[in-house]
Formats: sequence, structure tokens, C-alpha cells
Amino acid sequence: MNRPSRPARVLATALTAGTLFATATACSGGSGTPEAAAASPAAERPASPSATPALTGTGAQAALITPADIEDDWQLANDAATWRNQMLVGKVDVAGFLRAKADAADCQRLLDSLYSDTLLGRATGASGLRGFTSQDSRMLYQVGDYGQAQVDATVNWLKGLPEKCNQFTATGSDGSQRTVQVVEYKEPPKVADALAALTVTVQGTSNGQPATTTLDVAAMRVGASGAAVTNGGLSGVDHDSTALALQNGAQRLKDVLSGKTPAPLPSQFD
Repeated sequence: MNRPSRPARVLATALTAGTLFATATACSGGSGTPEAAAASPAAERPASPSATPALTGTGAQAALITPADIEDDWQLANDAATWRNQMLVGKVDVAGFLRAKADAADCQRLLDSLYSDTLLGRATGASGLRGFTSQDSRMLYQVGDYGQAQVDATVNWLKGLPEKCNQFTATGSDGSQRTVQVVEYKEPPKVADALAALTVTVQGTSNGQPATTTLDVAAMRVGASGAAVTNGGLSGVDHDSTALALQNGAQRLKDVLSGKTPAPLPSQFD
């Protein structure tokens, strides 16, 4: 059963965009006077756009969300880097994919990346990770410099999984069967340059007892940097917390990449 939703604060995320105008005019009156001299080639060339900012180690840590960003009763966890969900361990039943064997490989990749916390792949630069707990639910938030092409590829891959991996079976290391369902996350916030979000449900056994784990899974890109969120547990998932993590996480990442210090509390309006 999903945890009860509570009204989420409406968060203001403002994007500012600047437009660079470069004009160069070369005039020649044919008189050969200094006033008629043509502009130099350097003056005619528009200024080159600045390179996409990359995260530093300090910036990656500053871009990580805090308990204030996700509200509720979430607490920081000290052991998030060692978390491993055994419900996500399983070998996908390839025989169940009658039309496209390649789809089975995508479903296997999903399970493996969720278990190993490598949804975005390997960072090419600085990265950070932070975990939170609330009752028996866990949220893992990761941010890093992954490169635009890599993050966009991951986002596009996730968008195709509700069709490729809508429902499949996997066999756990103990031989038990798991049924996995993958659906689109309902109405993710419109943040970041690219974003994909899913809800993954795994039904099977845990410690010999029937169990169901439900997770929100999301990846987003801001510039060349990416962030990933997994949130949920055996009692369901609080979708509001996922939305807040994405919304406030995107704003923190934008602030860091623009050279600002993220606010200690998320901005809001009534």
C-alpha cells in the first residue's frame, strides 16, 4: 500500500536565459580615409560561447539535496553507499519476451543498475551520493558530472522501459520468482534539461515471506551534469517526496553550475 500523500509545497524554480548579441559592421566608402577603414576580422567574429560548466568536488556536495528539500520525516543515513536491495537481484526470464530478445537485456540492465546504484553509469568527473530514511523507506540521491551525451542516453533509455519491460519475471539467487512491473511515473515535475521517471514494483519474497517493493526511479540532466533518484520500500512509495527531490535537486544543481551557493531552504510561494 502506498504511503499517504500529503500536500506538497509548490516550489518556484526560475530559469533565466540570456541572449548574446554580436554585431560587426564593416564600412568602406572607397575614399581610403581612416573613417572608411574596414573592421578587423577579430571584431567581426562573435564571441565564442563559454564551455558547459563542470562540477567540482565541492560543487557536487553542494548540489546534493538535504532533508529540508524533501520535507516529511526523512533523516540522513550514514551508510547509503553500502545499500543493496536484495529484491532487485534476479536473472530476467528471457523466454518471456516473445517479440524482442533485446528487451530482456534492457530489463536486466534496469535491475542490475538499481541494485548497484549505477543508474547513470560512471561519472567522468566529480560526483556525490546521499541517502535518507523514513520508516522502512529509503531514498538515494546521486549527482555528478556524467557528460551530456551519457545522461541523455540514459534518460531516453528509461523512457522506453514502460513499453519494453511493462511486466516480466526474474529468478532470484535463491531460485524464487519475482514479478516486476515498470510504468511511467505520473506527472513528474517539469524541471531540468532532460528528465525521465518510472515507478518499478517488484513482487516476490523477502526472508521467506511474501513481499512487494515499490520504487520511484528517475534521472535528469542539467547542463552536462546528471542526477538520479530512487525512492521507496516495502510499504510503498511517497511520490511527493520524489517530486520534491527532483524539483529542488534540479534547482540546487543549476545554482551550483552558475556559481551560486544553493539556499539552505528551498524557495517557495503560497
